Amino acid sequence: MKKRNIFSSELKESVVKAFDLPPDLAYGSVLVSVTGQSGLLIENYRGILEYKEEHIRIQAKDCRILVVGKRLKIEYYTNEEMKINGLIEQIIYEN
Repeated sequence: MKKRNIFSSELKESVVKAFDLPPDLAYGSVLVSVTGQSGLLIENYRGILEYKEEHIRIQAKDCRILVVGKRLKIEYYTNEEMKINGLIEQIIYEN
């Protein structure tokens, strides 16, 4: 069974390299885009764990993301992306 998982992983990696696919698309990695100190776009997240004006905790595929700041507000969210506004002081990746 382990050989099948290794083969699947190696095959996927080969396909990603062959087609020059972006890792976020191929592996479902979380993308965090920061605009200055007041805007944050998170793509490929799984859910909102905690939402307060001082911090927002988000579950991604491989980690949790903690956004710390002041007057934080989720401007909008869909199944694929989330836009956060406010004074962003820290972005912490938790395992």
